[in-house]
Amino acid sequence: MKKTLLLAVAACLAIGTQAQTSTASSSADKLGWQLAVHSYTFRKFPIYEAIDKSAAVGVHYMSLSGSVSFDGTNSIGSTTLSDKDVQAIEDKLKADGIAPKFVNIGVVQLPPDEAKSRKVFEFAKKLGIDTLVAEPATNALDTVEKLCKEFNIKVAIHDHPKGHSIYWNPESVLAAIQGRTPLMGACADVGHWMRSGLDPLECLKKLDGHIICLHFKDLNQMGPAAHDVPWGTGVGQTKALMAELKRQNFHGAFCVEYEYHWENSSPEIAQSVKFFNATCDELLAADAK
Repeated sequence: MKKTLLLAVAACLAIGTQAQTSTASSSADKLGWQLAVHSYTFRKFPIYEAIDKSAAVGVHYMSLSGSVSFDGTNSIGSTTLSDKDVQAIEDKLKADGIAPKFVNIGVVQLPPDEAKSRKVFEFAKKLGIDTLVAEPATNALDTVEKLCKEFNIKVAIHDHPKGHSIYWNPESVLAAIQGRTPLMGACADVGHWMRSGLDPLECLKKLDGHIICLHFKDLNQMGPAAHDVPWGTGVGQTKALMAELKRQNFHGAFCVEYEYHWENSSPEIAQSVKFFNATCDELLAADAK
């Protein structure tokens, strides 16, 4: 009798957890958002381990970093993946409950040399990736635009911090894409804005209508010495950022790029995932009032 009762209680708890996960997931879906782990977060591990770790924190999407190891030695970016390799990665993603196509890849190099940039677009096409995250030089923008149109692949211009990128502020991204194809836009790295001393909320507002994807973060403080913390516990105004993206009718990927506690960041990422799901629920609940 006692064993039967314990089994019944366990079943109820499992159903309750499943329902909670389903609700949270559907909230993000209704907002048109995909929560993805950027594999650079797990750059110390080969891609198959990075996939396992991403699934373990409760996400169903991933973005790809070319610097992640494929076989424990060579990075994906420096490896020519065979059709068999690509299929093996897709099979691993599906087996772990993650969408079999990465939401984007980056940060990639897109030089003015068309032949070299073309290889990057071809690599993305081979993997079924529709968005490249990059910081192209200004003299490469015409080439990038041409290839975007030819391959029907988006390029999201990423911001590294001031002193490390010409695209450290929203104005520089807007200048780069002005008058160009809508396939070119922004990858908003909100953490790097904070490292540059910029207000991430104001930066998002300036890029309204041009955000393709995000490297989403929260930091312990403003400035170059800042480090990642679980979402909602730092100075990043995370709830306000999500509310602003909802206001903008943003549809796309929030990529977790957690650059702290490299050997074991999973507990902090899992906390961030929980925060994201709960905030999605809150944003939808506010609409229902």
